[in-house]
Amino acid sequence: MEYRTLGRSGLKVPALSFGAGTFGGQGPLFSAWGDTDIAGARRIVDIALEAGMTLFDSADVYSNGASEEILGAALEGRRDQALISTKLGLNGGTSRKTLIPGVEAALKRLKTDRIDLLQLHAFDGTTPVEETLSALDDLVRAGKILYVGASNFSGWELMKSLAAADRHGWPRYVAHQAYYSLVGRDYEWELMPLGADQGVGAMVWSPLGWGRLTGKIRRGQPLPETSRLHDTADAGPPVDDERLYRVVDALDAIAAETEKTIPQVAINWLLQRPTVSSVIIGARTEEQLRQNLGAVGWNLTAEQVARLDAASAVTPAYPYYPYWREGGFKQLNPPLV
Repeated sequence: MEYRTLGRSGLKVPALSFGAGTFGGQGPLFSAWGDTDIAGARRIVDIALEAGMTLFDSADVYSNGASEEILGAALEGRRDQALISTKLGLNGGTSRKTLIPGVEAALKRLKTDRIDLLQLHAFDGTTPVEETLSALDDLVRAGKILYVGASNFSGWELMKSLAAADRHGWPRYVAHQAYYSLVGRDYEWELMPLGADQGVGAMVWSPLGWGRLTGKIRRGQPLPETSRLHDTADAGPPVDDERLYRVVDALDAIAAETEKTIPQVAINWLLQRPTVSSVIIGARTEEQLRQNLGAVGWNLTAEQVARLDAASAVTPAYPYYPYWREGGFKQLNPPLV
């Protein structure tokens, strides 16, 4: 496993991390993701640690807290071998009154004395950023969290938070957990250059485009009966069908050339993108996990990356569009990809 620095911090994280959203299976959304119990989670953790995948990501809203509980139980006796990342803020926002007891509750569910990386699950526009960051500073000073990050922030929300942290000497967000895939490249328009400039590493969620880049969805064929998209498509980022098929066609060809699977190719493409610190993968079965682990240890060629770039390209909306054109705009602000 390759290890990378998480943003502008000293924390080394594996290029692939495990998303524990498949643990628990409570509620209509998360039951469609998976229903791994404690015994199954222990086996998943066994495989992950053996492969060097030492970072496990969860959230307080995953299966109403059951994901954190199962992850904590699966890591009992080997907590020091792992990094725990979790998220909170969707239930009740990120005020001091919510954050401090929220972290205490997460620590209890996870059966640990510290959270290695705490990420705010969304920006709370009803709470001053100074209140949120001051509370996070107290939690860091108390040793209950070690690093802080954001998730699903817009560019201005992230930059406002970083500026306030710098102004007051509070911990900066070193990670941004964001959606990014071959069928969802909006991250590149603003969040990627921000991350590169400010030292915020991407923790990529849904690298397979909300389950669309598994190789099971094909042009001219109905959605497979076993696809979780039947139940979850409306909850995730939308994708134009023709664009999806164009990307899958390109992935098909490159998978044949590399003798890899379509998911492995799609994840490897992400691992070569600027600012990406770790790609979060989920798995309902041991076989899925082992297959996804095959995305590391090799690299697509520059020519193959270019073909995937071309197949997945989309014209961005204003104000990002001018920077994609040749001429003065592009010369002033060269794109990273």
